[in-house]
Amino acid sequence: MSKGVLYQRLDGWHDMKRVYKLALWALAALLSLAGCSPQTLINGFVSHSDFRLLADRPYGTAPRQKLDAYLPSSAGGARPVVVFFYGGAWQSGDKGDYLFVAEALASQGFVVVIPDYRVYPEVRWPGFLDDGAAAVAWTFDHIVELGGDPAQVHLAGHSAGAYIAAMLALDGRWLGKRRAMIASTVGLAGPYDFLPITEPDIKLIFGAAGDLAETQPITFADGSATPMLLIAGTADRRVNPGNSRRLAARIRQHGGMVEERYYDDVGHAEIIVAMAAPLHFLAPVRDDMVSFLRGGDKHAGDAAR
Repeated sequence: MSKGVLYQRLDGWHDMKRVYKLALWALAALLSLAGCSPQTLINGFVSHSDFRLLADRPYGTAPRQKLDAYLPSSAGGARPVVVFFYGGAWQSGDKGDYLFVAEALASQGFVVVIPDYRVYPEVRWPGFLDDGAAAVAWTFDHIVELGGDPAQVHLAGHSAGAYIAAMLALDGRWLGKRRAMIASTVGLAGPYDFLPITEPDIKLIFGAAGDLAETQPITFADGSATPMLLIAGTADRRVNPGNSRRLAARIRQHGGMVEERYYDDVGHAEIIVAMAAPLHFLAPVRDDMVSFLRGGDKHAGDAAR
């Protein structure tokens, strides 16, 4: 095939992709006007045959301190586990909206734990980190019930959830000795280095910290943490992909292990909805995550050295 023909075909695919994306966001706008969330539509396409759900397991006493665990239906031994934290600017979110993320990973043989956590105004920083740590502790305490492998517990998250995953992985204040037991971490479009804070609502959420540098994942990137995969879209206007680049550079500077993936023309919401089976064409997020997570044995061994 000549280069000219190849480029024509690639251009055709990119044009088609843009049409699909426009149609997707037009449909999302119509759903919003009708009072229906895009996640509701996406979750309507999810097959429930890939997992068994353990719903609303409490990991604390507050109403939002509950989690859902998705156990793969396929036969197998002890499974790798992913604790996934959703986004919502530390102000909103519901674990049930991320059924499509759970199915994407459970269909690949992962146990998936998705916790709700307390958000503003119920709590400010570091309340959501306390909840994240408690959900991870619950996961380790119930690993046998989950059919999980305690040597293969991974953290992951999107946006504000990627912040939580990164802070738990990088800053030893939250997980204590269990920090060393995390096999790897995946952050999707995460804010890791976002000072100065300019948005009024985010100022309120983080204003309780005496030193704002103590709220930033990049502050704790000393090379000692779990291997990380940082994923971002170049068209993200909500969380600048520079957050991922700067954190990756700091980790490497200190001799740590990090991989990066950047997807052209992919925005903040697209990077998470691309996990859903009908929307894989947006970006290879699931495949890149799964490939990285399946390298957990090697990551864990390298980190131990």
